[in-house]
Amino acid sequence: MADAPREAWITGIGIVSCLGEGGDAHWQKLMEAKPTAETAAFPPFVVHPIAPINFDSQIPKKGDQRQMEPWQRIGTYAAGLALDSAGVKGKPDILSRIDMIVAAGGGERDLNVDSTILSGTPHAANPAAFLNEKLMGDLRPTLFLAQLSNLLAGNISIVHGVTGSSRTFMGEESSGVDAVRIALSRIAAGQSDIALVGGAHNGERPDLLMLYEFGGNCLKEPYKPVWERGAQGGFALGSLGAFLVIEAREHAEQRGAKPLARLTTVMSDRSNRQPGAATAALGRLWDKIKDKIKPGHAAILSGASGATAATAEERAFLEEQVLEEHGDLAVRATGSYLGHGMEPQFPMNVALAAVALNQDRLFPPADASGLEKPMDGKVDQVLVTGVGHWRGEGLALVERVS
Repeated sequence: MADAPREAWITGIGIVSCLGEGGDAHWQKLMEAKPTAETAAFPPFVVHPIAPINFDSQIPKKGDQRQMEPWQRIGTYAAGLALDSAGVKGKPDILSRIDMIVAAGGGERDLNVDSTILSGTPHAANPAAFLNEKLMGDLRPTLFLAQLSNLLAGNISIVHGVTGSSRTFMGEESSGVDAVRIALSRIAAGQSDIALVGGAHNGERPDLLMLYEFGGNCLKEPYKPVWERGAQGGFALGSLGAFLVIEAREHAEQRGAKPLARLTTVMSDRSNRQPGAATAALGRLWDKIKDKIKPGHAAILSGASGATAATAEERAFLEEQVLEEHGDLAVRATGSYLGHGMEPQFPMNVALAAVALNQDRLFPPADASGLEKPMDGKVDQVLVTGVGHWRGEGLALVERVS
């Protein structure tokens, strides 16, 4: 008979966003129920900029900081917070065994070079030669390295000494879901004892705003909470970093670590996004998890982005399936506060679920659409949703450890 799956505990979280850094700062802002966003920096687009951070406290060498792009600094900083939170920072015997799974994008652009090429190419006598000249002469030698998606894992290894196995997943929101899913699966199967999982995103980038707006995805001012954006909605890009330390219960107990929460289930899907497909995919995932929900003490942290079609389908899933069966589950869309950070959005919401479980309650509603309702009771379970703006669906169940 096969061994039973091992229990996985979340023993550390490291989160940074527009709300600040760490669980306490995020909880304080969430309890105020007054989401804000930046509308002046990149008009007419709405963004959620990263709060001021003293990177020196987690990345002490200025040389290390200089060779990182902003998204890498954000992620390396958040990873350090997670390692601190779990009590493993500076412990080589444990750090050498930590498996790292990172959800990452494709890196950042040199906007000055891009602008020169775009403006100069139409007037060049030989556009191909002009392009080659600019690429050879103007790009910094380190730019291509800085753009590599697996450089975040590399920098975390260099700065914090995490030297176990390393995996980097790409694929926008889906990469964050699968990073957490694979970490849980490996721990449950006995293939890993402890893992550092998460990602980072810099949403304060004109090039990203341009690219996503080509698809009609960006929220334009004025700011509105996620559920209130409707047919004229979109996502407000957010700068954020989120890392989790997930480990087998036995491993945590042996080193005297206390759990923040238990990660019970993570599932993912990838529907074809025909009308109704995402709602149906979420329904299939829900059917596998719904019997574990305890009425009266569960809540939902939604990763809804605000992207019109995807958010409408997630709302249909919540209203027509989840709330039809469990009408007492309170829903909260964290994107109203954080913005949308693509790869780390799902790990961030898993971390915020752990924060809520340790606070014994849920933060207040922050929208007037009618979907988010007050919850006064104690929270023992949090269902985390993740619906990609274009592809990918996921659910996770995070529970209190009694």
